[in-house]
Amino acid sequence: MPNFDMDPYDGDENNYMHQEDDWDRDMLLDPAWEKQQRKTFTAWCNSHLRKAGTQIENIEEDFRDGLKLMLLLEVISGERLAKPERGKMRVHKISNVNKALHYITSKGVKLVSIGAEEIVDGNAKMTLGMIWTIILRFAIQDISVEETSAKEGLLLWCQRKTAPYKNVNIQNFHISWKDGLGFCALIHRHRPELIDYGKLRKDDPMTNLNTAFDVAEKYLDIPKMLDAEDIVGTARPDQKAIMTYVSSFYHAFSGAQKAETAANRICKVLAVNQENEQLMEDYEKLASDLLEWIRRTIPWLENRAPENTMQAMQQKLEDFRDYRRQHKPPKVQEKCQLEINFNTLQTKLRLSNRPAFMPSEGKMVSDVSNAWGGLEGAEKGYEEWLLNEIRRLERLDHLAEKFRQKATIHEAWTEGKEEMLQARDFETASLSDIKALLKKHEAFESDLAAHQDRVEQIAAIAQELNELDYYDSPSVNARCQRICDQWDALGGLTQQRSEALQRTEKLLETIDQLYLEFAKRAAPFNNWMEGAMEDLQDTFIVHTIEEIQGLSTAHEQFKATLPEADKERGAILGIHNEIAKIVATYHVNMAGTNPYTTINPQEINAKWDKVRQLVPQRDQALIEEHARQQNNERLRRQFANQANVIGPWIQTKMEEIGRISIEMHGTLEDQLTHLRQYEKNIVNYKPKIDQLEGDHQLIQEALIFDNKHTNYTMEHIRVGWEQLLTTIARTINEIENQILTRDAKGISQDQMNEFRASFNHFDRDHSGTLGAEEFKACLISLGYDIANDAQGEAEFARIMSIVDPNRVGVVTFQAFIDFMSRETADTDTADQVMASFKVLAGDKGSGQRQHTSPRTASRPGGVLHRPHGALHWPRRRSRSPGLHVFSTALYGERGNFVLEQAPPPPYSPVLYSFSVVLPVPASCAMQKTLQGWTPIAK
Repeated sequence: MPNFDMDPYDGDENNYMHQEDDWDRDMLLDPAWEKQQRKTFTAWCNSHLRKAGTQIENIEEDFRDGLKLMLLLEVISGERLAKPERGKMRVHKISNVNKALHYITSKGVKLVSIGAEEIVDGNAKMTLGMIWTIILRFAIQDISVEETSAKEGLLLWCQRKTAPYKNVNIQNFHISWKDGLGFCALIHRHRPELIDYGKLRKDDPMTNLNTAFDVAEKYLDIPKMLDAEDIVGTARPDQKAIMTYVSSFYHAFSGAQKAETAANRICKVLAVNQENEQLMEDYEKLASDLLEWIRRTIPWLENRAPENTMQAMQQKLEDFRDYRRQHKPPKVQEKCQLEINFNTLQTKLRLSNRPAFMPSEGKMVSDVSNAWGGLEGAEKGYEEWLLNEIRRLERLDHLAEKFRQKATIHEAWTEGKEEMLQARDFETASLSDIKALLKKHEAFESDLAAHQDRVEQIAAIAQELNELDYYDSPSVNARCQRICDQWDALGGLTQQRSEALQRTEKLLETIDQLYLEFAKRAAPFNNWMEGAMEDLQDTFIVHTIEEIQGLSTAHEQFKATLPEADKERGAILGIHNEIAKIVATYHVNMAGTNPYTTINPQEINAKWDKVRQLVPQRDQALIEEHARQQNNERLRRQFANQANVIGPWIQTKMEEIGRISIEMHGTLEDQLTHLRQYEKNIVNYKPKIDQLEGDHQLIQEALIFDNKHTNYTMEHIRVGWEQLLTTIARTINEIENQILTRDAKGISQDQMNEFRASFNHFDRDHSGTLGAEEFKACLISLGYDIANDAQGEAEFARIMSIVDPNRVGVVTFQAFIDFMSRETADTDTADQVMASFKVLAGDKGSGQRQHTSPRTASRPGGVLHRPHGALHWPRRRSRSPGLHVFSTALYGERGNFVLEQAPPPPYSPVLYSFSVVLPVPASCAMQKTLQGWTPIAK
């Protein structure tokens, strides 16, 4: 929804609204003002809504649906708005409020920050602002009094109406109405019979306000918009509320105002006659005053008494200029106004058919002009005299001014010079300061010689003024004498200061040399002591006995240098003592310290004492660390001795287990027995590992981080031990699985050995697994025909999906023998198939039908037939032929076949087709098919 700007009018006549808008926002923040606005605006709205037979109770709630707001606008404008929405949803309310806001803006009002959403949401501040905008537009904007409109027009109307009343002074729409007399005066001015104004008192505002509000409601049909307490109890009543209330009085009395305007027109003719009479009186008075001023001014301008000083003449000139700037211009205007009034009066009299005006004797316009001409002539003569006299005095004062300028410049230069020359600043200055003071004094002596010419010029000018008999010669002579005396004093002080500076310079040069020597020797010695203290207090961290021995050797070498260092300390302190002796002998005031160093004897002695204290402390610390490192070395050797035995033992056992798993000595049971014995021996080795853990704990507590006596760490030992236990357990599990597979699949020990030999042969890295290519080569070596074409790759992919279902990329030995057990069987499998086939088909010679499974039944009258002829046994191509039969109706494992339940009639008797193809060779992955049992109808 759009937001409208709250700017009631753009016209020039309502520019006050721009300023009032900011004032309004601030007012709404005051709770008392907001209360007054609620009450006033509610009453004002109800005064119009009652014409439509309705009213509001809560100003921000009753306008939320927009219906009463649109009704209010129709009542006060007399125009029809767009048809409102009758729905109760939020969108209908917003639509109605927007229609009202659009109507307001169509009347030339800008709404600032007021949107339909705020009115619908019951925003009190925005609702009051909107109602105030409506009041301004429809109740106040059209008020016009003497070319002023809106707020100014309403205020002027109030001022005009209450002007004759005592104690009423309407200046605004807030505090001017607090005493209630303004409201009473408006009522009394138009309806005097309603209020006895003479009985009202300014100090009783409650009575005044209640009287005005009650009378207005009862006799003038103006609803009571505020209570007296609202106005009296507020330091500054709300301006909007007062304006709204007062506008109701204006509209109530508008008819009386029009009648009053008509009466004014009737009286206008009388006013014109009175105005003409007043103009005549004003002319007579103005002409008399102007002629009297000219008479007094001309003698002042004709006074030509000369003055002896330039200042006095300048004052006369300034008075004359002041006369020209201040006194004469108003009289020029009076003269002009006199002529204008005279001409205006004559014109008005002529237009009114009245006789021309004739001034009194001597007060004609021509008389005033003649007197004015004499005044200007006196002005011209006085001005010429002033300028000539000033030029004469300028010639005499020029020389005196030149004397004063040169004297002032010289005195300004000499100011503070005696104090500077008498200063004893050199007594506390350093050598560099003394040299600077000497150069500065040499510069001053040069400057002093340069000022000699100015002093001579000052004396010459003073002599010339005496010869010309200047009126102020005594003061000039006294000033010249002071300058000469001061000049002589400056010369004597300059010589004294030069000698004192040179004497002090020699003493300080000697002291400076000693200071420099002290600094050159004290600085390195101080650095040596600081380094020594730093080294002696340095927290050393060593890890070996060799390191602590190196520190001890370095410390002994340092202690050997201490006697020579003590001699150097004595020599440095001797230089300082010599400086002190010179200062005491020649009474030199040493204000500062050594400029070349911040080191002093006290600091040197303190640091030396600190060094001597730290030496035995360092001795003790080195001894304690040496003992600690000896203990650490013992712990290292103790750990290393055990680790160097346990580490190789674990490695050897790992290699032995690997060989056992690869080599094929004895049966799987023999290998399993051997591995279990191996496992028992390994577990019995655990106490030695625990003992090594204890030694490692001692090393950690001692914060030992390296051990040059062994390459084994406790972490290596732990990992190796865990790998050893895992490997032996995994190897035992593999042998157990191989035994289970062998027994379940009927694989002989020779076959198992053949499989192991082939697997180990292609396990080049002895990892216990075969990669894809290694596995493929192993299968080919066992007789599988896997060609290098698409069919061979597809067959190999099928095999890999069996042995590596998780797609790891490697084949374990267990997966290998599982696969081989599925692909191979004993050579008697074919005989078992034939026997089972005869049983299932029914032997005509025996005339018996046999159930092959307790959960299946034979087929009554069933016939089996071999459409492909007798079973064909292809030529054997391997030592271990085998057969696997897969079918939904007939399946078998190692010759045990099962016939599923035969279908019911009419499919009996049933003819089944049975075809068997034996694998060739047995070790190769070949397709074995059994065409399913096919029911044939009778």
